[in-house]
Amino acid sequence: MPFIELDDIRLYYEEHGKGDAIIFTHGNSLFHGQWQPQVEEFSKTHRVIVWDVRGHGKTGLPPGPLDPESFSRDLIGLLDGLKIDKAVLCGLSMGGHISLQAAVHYPDRVRALVLIGTPFTNSFNWFETLTVPINLLSVRLMPLELTGKLTADAVSKITPSTRGIVEQGFGFMTHDQFLRQWAGNLRLETKHELHKVQCPTLILHGEKDALVARQQKALAAGIAGAEFYSIAGAGHLTNLDNPQAVNQRMRGFLQKLKA
Repeated sequence: MPFIELDDIRLYYEEHGKGDAIIFTHGNSLFHGQWQPQVEEFSKTHRVIVWDVRGHGKTGLPPGPLDPESFSRDLIGLLDGLKIDKAVLCGLSMGGHISLQAAVHYPDRVRALVLIGTPFTNSFNWFETLTVPINLLSVRLMPLELTGKLTADAVSKITPSTRGIVEQGFGFMTHDQFLRQWAGNLRLETKHELHKVQCPTLILHGEKDALVARQQKALAAGIAGAEFYSIAGAGHLTNLDNPQAVNQRMRGFLQKLKA
């Protein structure tokens, strides 16, 4: 199986196709399998890499607290290991935030961004500031199986068949691993750095995705020149709920990069 050896973890990835590189980064509690519709489409014309974020899928998680900046460092470590100088980064939810942070902190390595259902802070307003610590306490007290069930219930309403991907993602983790990687995810913060993104950016948001809806206008306004589109009939698992529309928007965006 393909792994990249970083300082403290073995990072799992899969590679498909040839051409300019696109790196797809999955959402929290998911894994690389989330991107199958995009792998099938874009591997026809691009070098497509999917990977498991630390603490997810087949990628390990070292002991101790998780530094949220390790997520984007791992992404750059993946590029280094595959000898890719510059890539288009595409991510959903947490994966979008990781890609966003890579563009902020490693601008020379990012050709363009595709952000799908992406939050850029966990303290956007008083509601988030209040609910984040409550969420951390509740998932600590709940069995992981129940957390996985509730998560699957919430994000698979539009496309019930996506439930399996969510349950499979939770199945890779122990309760301790989930708590530590989730705590790291909730400390990701880019609220005051959006202006640092200098690359072309495409923002996609499922029209029925209430989880990140309140941040999307501010995200688009904060990144100079960003394109924003709503994806019809899609919830938080936007790339799976309406893969045709997502692929179409991405294809048009990628073609403009070559113009």
